[in-house]
Amino acid sequence: MTSTITLAEALAAGTVVLDGGMSNQLESAGHDLSDELWSARLLAERPEAITEAHLAYFEAGADVAITSSYQATFEGFAKRGIGQERAAELLALSVESAREAARRAQAGGVTRPLWVAASVGPYGAMLADGSEYRGRYGLSVAELERFHRPRLEVLAGARPDVLALETVPDADEAEALLRAVRGLGVPAWLSYSVAGDRTRAGQPLQEAFALAADADEVIAVGVNCCAPEDVEGAIEIAARVTGKPVVVYPNSGEAWNAEARAWEGRSTFAADQVRGWRESGARLIGGCCRVGPEAIGSIARAVAQAR
Repeated sequence: MTSTITLAEALAAGTVVLDGGMSNQLESAGHDLSDELWSARLLAERPEAITEAHLAYFEAGADVAITSSYQATFEGFAKRGIGQERAAELLALSVESAREAARRAQAGGVTRPLWVAASVGPYGAMLADGSEYRGRYGLSVAELERFHRPRLEVLAGARPDVLALETVPDADEAEALLRAVRGLGVPAWLSYSVAGDRTRAGQPLQEAFALAADADEVIAVGVNCCAPEDVEGAIEIAARVTGKPVVVYPNSGEAWNAEARAWEGRSTFAADQVRGWRESGARLIGGCCRVGPEAIGSIARAVAQAR
């Protein structure tokens, strides 16, 4: 742990700032991510680039770094000829890379508490065909639990401060993830990708959030990688249904074209939206795809002004 207080304690005391998109930060540094492993490929080829990306967010004002393990799975690595033992090492390295960035930030003068969240992306992220924005994979809850548990065990063993169960499109997958985190000894947050007041798979958010209401492991619930316009309504539902702190980190508002593997449209993300999100009950606030250090710095300043 890089902080003397837990993330749950910090959320009980006030607002915590998340980082932004890992892939856009890596691309801005000149790295090619046109690969099914996405940013996870650099864990094997350029781990220092991952650390530098985390450091940029810490220096911009983020309190929490989300690791580059979103698309890192045993199955995905196997497609690239990477065996189980090496894949486990790379998953653990994703946590250590964020830890190293926190150490460098604090050595460089950052004095606030810093935390590391180990990213656990949905099953669809491994498929790399955009199905993480649809859900409904044709797998049972038990099958999804069996998929997620092995890498969750490895990530938990690397001792992050929290597990980020993120961009979950489907309540069935959320149920599987909640089962899979039991007994790991690491807290988690659960974050859906949504469209309006429903999951991407079409389930009402009230029902989806209710799955986490009694999960002791879950310290926050909310949404990510959705349009900024969908955030405020989701905050109200998440807070009312679960009574837990709410996490929000939308994307820029652009739309992902899975076939072209490119973002399209215009950005609708603005740091001045943070006040409304806080007033609605959000306590863990940042950005997802296409939201960079400059925007996270603006969020951090807005949060500081509101304290």
